Amino acid sequence: MHFAVLCSPTSWYLQDLRRAAAGDHELTPLAFRDLAAELGPSVPRFIAGGLDLAAVDVLLVRTMPPASLEQVVMRMDVLGRLEAAGTLVVNSARAVEAAVDKYLASAKLAAAGLKTPETIVCQTVDAAMEAFARLGGDVVLKPLFGGEGRGIARLEDEAIAQRTFSLLTGLGAVLYVQRFVPHDGWDIRVLVVGERMWAMRRRNPLDWRTNVSRGAIAEGIECDPHWAQLARRAADAIGAAIAGVDLLPGRDHELHVIEVNAVPGWQALARTLEVDIAREVLDYVAGQVARQQ
Repeated sequence: MHFAVLCSPTSWYLQDLRRAAAGDHELTPLAFRDLAAELGPSVPRFIAGGLDLAAVDVLLVRTMPPASLEQVVMRMDVLGRLEAAGTLVVNSARAVEAAVDKYLASAKLAAAGLKTPETIVCQTVDAAMEAFARLGGDVVLKPLFGGEGRGIARLEDEAIAQRTFSLLTGLGAVLYVQRFVPHDGWDIRVLVVGERMWAMRRRNPLDWRTNVSRGAIAEGIECDPHWAQLARRAADAIGAAIAGVDLLPGRDHELHVIEVNAVPGWQALARTLEVDIAREVLDYVAGQVARQQ
């Protein structure tokens, strides 16, 4: 089976997928910047790096690099039209769009009845300062786009909050302000691949953020049925067949769904649980292609 993989050519994940493919599948790495589309009197064509995407069995999205608004819109439009033309895209353009936009993702999670931290999204300093007060004067400020804990700040001081909001609005940023959920320094990452799920606990004694990229320690743990149910509902709300769902146990004894990543990493989880996640991903996607044919 021929997989086109949107990724960095030096990505660890590309190498892991190639290892897991073990000659069973052909993997061709592609860059988002090389995506192009042609419209004319015949059927539309979709090309990347000289490859006609009609020739591949599936397009696997393994990256979502920073880009301008025009580039992001065009890339998602091309993926969407490629899907409409009959090529399987995993995750779908609609799922990637929803997951990468924290406001849209949070709105979908809340609409699905999942408990998420109280959030206010606004565009002015005055509105953000009102949000800061309404949310208890202890908030987490996140970039609307981004992951792995990058650009996230906890604000507990009114003066610092005002300076931060002023700086960001001056740069044209949207202010995504979320009530800080008191917790005990750990969260749960559930990796969803189709109907299969695995979980790990991430502890960080040095930082309130629990991302492994921020120094958290990954621990293997059995995926509790309740966690699995929440992760399934969260992935379904976003529309992601492959997803990393972050669950935060608060000191209020509630499980909060913090984020759904539609391009989830699995390096720490695979190492911790000793599971060949790359092979699981390939097998799942190959099965979806077979069902589609």
